[in-house]
Amino acid sequence: MRAIRQEDSGQWVLNAFLLVTAIVTLYPFWHVLMYSLSDPKLALGGGLFLLPRGFSFNSYGMLFQNSGIGQAYSNSLFRLFAGTLINVVFTATLAYPLSIRRFLWRTPLTLMIFFTMLFSGGMIPTYLLVNSLGLVDTLWALIVPSAISAWNFFIMKNYFQGIPPELEESASMDGATPLRTLFSIILPVSMPVIAAIALFYGVSHWNAYFDAVLYIHSEEKEVLPVFLRSMLNYSAMESAREFDDSAVMANVSEETLKMAAIVASILPMLIIYPFLQKYFVKGVMIGSVKA
Repeated sequence: MRAIRQEDSGQWVLNAFLLVTAIVTLYPFWHVLMYSLSDPKLALGGGLFLLPRGFSFNSYGMLFQNSGIGQAYSNSLFRLFAGTLINVVFTATLAYPLSIRRFLWRTPLTLMIFFTMLFSGGMIPTYLLVNSLGLVDTLWALIVPSAISAWNFFIMKNYFQGIPPELEESASMDGATPLRTLFSIILPVSMPVIAAIALFYGVSHWNAYFDAVLYIHSEEKEVLPVFLRSMLNYSAMESAREFDDSAVMANVSEETLKMAAIVASILPMLIIYPFLQKYFVKGVMIGSVKA
């Protein structure tokens, strides 16, 4: 009986710790959201923002009147979907043949890919290569150089190695080509790892910043993180000059505009992530149990 009570008390302590950790983790996001919805004059008082102070959408109104954020969203969405699709297809078509034990060059090619995880050409040689390919100042410069991640390749390769070889053998006996086997047999039974890898790539594309600064020179091709950087470095008074609505300008401050820009940038991932978070755990476990 005493052991049961000790176990219950330990569970209560663990639950309390997890609750405090969740609050500490989530509150910064909540603070930014509530600040962005507050009246600028009331928000200047600082402190904790559990609810908006003088509810106002003026900061979002000014933010989305700027045509730049719409273009940045469009560029980021293109990078997200096109880049993730290319990443998953290229990673799968590379991982599948190297997961087949009878493939002659399997080991040396795998070691070459592993080598890239330890050493890289560096920023300047990479930039020179991208420039020589004519990709600088195009959105493809953000997608093509990172078409395959060695880490994600190994995760997918290990998963493919765990698929019963009888599936491939039966498809081969029916006359299926290796490519047909991959897309008709292997990939349909590999949806957990595909979802995990797609999520890894998707989050990476959405949050990527440095490569866009390095390769993109035109404002109309800016992605959302770069636009957000420009917005955070842009004072509200300077931004307000672009708008004709004096009533909106009078009810927007630099800080509320910054908070609105932050919310606008992270909201898509905050909506998607809770539905796909389990695949992160699945992907990590896949890479940890297979050699």
